[in-house]
Amino acid sequence: MKKNYTDAAARVAAMSRAMTRVQKAVDALNRDMDRLEKMGADVAALDDYQRSGLWLKDFEADEAGSIPADVNRAVLSEDGLYNLLQEWEKLKKIIR
Repeated sequence: MKKNYTDAAARVAAMSRAMTRVQKAVDALNRDMDRLEKMGADVAALDDYQRSGLWLKDFEADEAGSIPADVNRAVLSEDGLYNLLQEWEKLKKIIR
């Protein structure tokens, strides 16, 4: 037997599905924002590292082969740290 939905019932069902999708996205974003807020100290440390000149010294040491190959050197990517800090600033502006 086929159900006959009114326009209102179909609309309510469609809007309820939309609300559920949006609520899931909002919940996920809130969890992620909570995680980001807790990373303030890490971001400050990375910013200080880049600005202090230590990043450049470490980059040059790596280029000279002074840092062992088994050390994670992700932070020494030429644009990686800069781009990450720029993205952080962009997110802070969006959140405000």
